[in-house]
Amino acid sequence: MLLLAVDGTVLYLAVPSLTADLAPSSTQVLWIGDVYALALAGLLVTTGTLADRLGRKRVLLVGTAAFGAASALAAFAPNAEMLIAARLLLGVAGATIMPSTLSIIRNMFPDPVERTRAIAIWSAASAGGMALGPLVGGLLLERFWWGSVFLINVPVVLVFLVAGAVLLPESRNPRPGRFDLLSAAMSMIAIVPLVYAVKHTIGSGADLQTVLATAAGVTAGVLFVRRQRRLKTPLIDVELFANKAFSGAVLANFVAIFALMGVLFFFSQYLQLVRGLRPLAAGLVELPTTAASILAVAVVGVLVARLGTGRAVAVGLLFAALGLVLVAVAEDAGTVLWLAVALLPLGLGIGVAMTLTTDAVISAVPSDRAGAASAISETAFELGGALGIALLGSTVTLVYRASLDLPADLPGSARAAVEDSLATAVNAARDSSGVVEAAREAFTTAMQVTSVAAAAITVIAALIAWRTIPSGRKSGTTTTQNEE
Repeated sequence: MLLLAVDGTVLYLAVPSLTADLAPSSTQVLWIGDVYALALAGLLVTTGTLADRLGRKRVLLVGTAAFGAASALAAFAPNAEMLIAARLLLGVAGATIMPSTLSIIRNMFPDPVERTRAIAIWSAASAGGMALGPLVGGLLLERFWWGSVFLINVPVVLVFLVAGAVLLPESRNPRPGRFDLLSAAMSMIAIVPLVYAVKHTIGSGADLQTVLATAAGVTAGVLFVRRQRRLKTPLIDVELFANKAFSGAVLANFVAIFALMGVLFFFSQYLQLVRGLRPLAAGLVELPTTAASILAVAVVGVLVARLGTGRAVAVGLLFAALGLVLVAVAEDAGTVLWLAVALLPLGLGIGVAMTLTTDAVISAVPSDRAGAASAISETAFELGGALGIALLGSTVTLVYRASLDLPADLPGSARAAVEDSLATAVNAARDSSGVVEAAREAFTTAMQVTSVAAAAITVIAALIAWRTIPSGRKSGTTTTQNEE
């Protein structure tokens, strides 16, 4: 899980160097960033069910081997199109891994207290890995080319394949029922077109493609839900969402990762292109997020004991919102030290919220359906990451372009390059310090607006969690009832 989380953000610091090397458009940069998470989100429901059916250990090992092969392909991509394709394959392989990790934990630790602790460590690897990615990327980019951020996966995968084969227990659903291919297709068609519609509207404006993609996604989603209600063995038990605690936990999980991924994707570019930090220094500035998310392992038990699950989730999200507001304020500060401090409450809040919401989701089903429940949690996680990059990233782009104050006599080609993105502005206008400075000021404004917007969304999620998730020691009592 740590490897997958690192891979989700390790590319962020490499965006400036791969932009100079591969010359992608601003739209391609967004696709390079979020096609990985988008593929994961579209396939998690299907692969989680397959893991329950075929064996979680087997699916985990096969998916990890495929992940290593796709990493090598991405490392040596000769152009932006090939890199996007390789990132897509990484997402497909990753989709077989994520539900398996969580469902294996669900089956290994039937005791609720032990399971919460194990999920806290799992969540720390996830949230910490996302923040650790820029540091790993910085270390590699100081000495190697941008492809090294992918190539580093290969030795880790090789070690895991041996260790996983020896150490992990096998488990599966003894009565899996029939696997419904049509439902699997519908689950993808419901997710992917909607994200595409959002990205296309922000980048090119609303048009026929937007309408068709939205209609396809909504229609597939409605048909998917109707089909799940009729099936004896559904891909997703949609009746679970009638439980307010379950729905509130999924929503809180979604929003937490939405805010974190959406801001971190462009934060790394801000540190390098606005603050002028080298990749390693930029990664070190983001390290407090990792440290704080690990701290969540120690405090989550105390918070639940004192506040109850629902209130503890809400407090975690409020801490994250505070961190986002502090990031917006610190982006105008004279020193990056304040930025590092601002990331502490962000990492702690996300770590607490992710631990408790994930625990609530997978505790809502019996252990033989752990893969399917894990897939719901992970789908919220990955869809939140993809939409965070798409929506908040597009917000950064819109505010950036609206805030630009360029000289009237700037040639058309240079103007187009500056308006495209800050990365292309720096590469295309190195000899014009005034133009680059204007672009940096506009990007800082865009980051501040986006951070505050993410904070507002996180506060709303905290209120929903407070009202919907029970404040008992464990919100997932459905597990015990089902198993009995």
